[in-house]
Amino acid sequence: MNKSELVKAIAKKADVTNANAQAVLEAFIDAVKTSLKKGEKIQLIGFGSFATVKREARKGVNPQTKKAIKIPAKKVAKFVPGKELKELVNGKKKK
Repeated sequence: MNKSELVKAIAKKADVTNANAQAVLEAFIDAVKTSLKKGEKIQLIGFGSFATVKREARKGVNPQTKKAIKIPAKKVAKFVPGKELKELVNGKKKK
């Protein structure tokens, strides 16, 4: 599912226009980005949580040249699915 398909699904489910659904989705994405940039964690009970985690510097290999390279430390965004979402995906729980 891409963004436009998600907007249509939200509009249908919430009985709003596509424009309203797109505005809400964009606001949600913006709020998540802003919170993660500040280092805050976002928890949506039953769905999952978004957080930033620090990845340590490590050694890697360039697949084309096979030479060793240094991969610098950085922060990355991470999503961890909640219990209900895990169960739904694994077929253990109904919608």
